[in-house]
Amino acid sequence: MSKTILAVDDSASMRQMVGVTLRAAGYEVIEASDGDEALEYARKHRVDLVLTDVNMPRMDGITLIAQLRTLPNYHLTPLLLLTTESSPDRKIQGKQAGATGWMVKPFNPDQLLATLERVLGNQTAVRSS
Repeated sequence: MSKTILAVDDSASMRQMVGVTLRAAGYEVIEASDGDEALEYARKHRVDLVLTDVNMPRMDGITLIAQLRTLPNYHLTPLLLLTTESSPDRKIQGKQAGATGWMVKPFNPDQLLATLERVLGNQTAVRSS
């Protein structure tokens, strides 16, 4: 059974790039355009990993991570930030909110997949060459 990833970004093109990369590797991908939409989905459904941008309207990614950590099903779920933000202060805020890791855009598809496999603790995704 493939792992389900919730990809959260206000940029439709970024969601599409992430989605194509992850689906090609065998993941099921659910897309959300901001933190509010992602949190609403997460309250009703369980996902194996959340990959979120930081800067988004309505609810930013760091707030989303903090909110997800309050939900019983998301105490141990990997929550990764994929963002153009790279300041040490923002990274500290992300870690304090409960982020598992931080990746800077633009992303390298192979690096993204390797990171996901590492934090998910298995190689259930099928890597395509």
